[in-house]
Amino acid sequence: EVQLVESGGGFVQAGGSLRLSCAASGFTFDEYAIGWFRQAPGKEREGVSCIRNSDGSTYYKDSVKGRFTTSRDNARNTVFLQMNSLKPEDTGVYYCAADLMGCGDDMDSWGQGTMVTVSS
Repeated sequence: EVQLVESGGGFVQAGGSLRLSCAASGFTFDEYAIGWFRQAPGKEREGVSCIRNSDGSTYYKDSVKGRFTTSRDNARNTVFLQMNSLKPEDTGVYYCAADLMGCGDDMDSWGQGTMVTVSS
């Protein structure tokens, strides 16, 4: 059974940092792309970043480029999202997702999410 568990969310002031983790189990981790998504209150879910399975290359939403960094530790079956210079508009529930076919908006397996709140 594929399981993804996010952690590391919390409350932070604007300009602060958080590091999210996505712990995976139940599948061959290094064969899967892992994406980070977020959903702000009253808004649709949006893709934030993704790290590919093939070459470890990364994708970032324009608004987080230069502030967020995603990385993966295949030995620990974990993906991280380092978020720096946080802004109130980064507030939302952050989800990680996995897909054998690569990055995309509709990935196969999802975690339960972790809340990030950035105060102004």
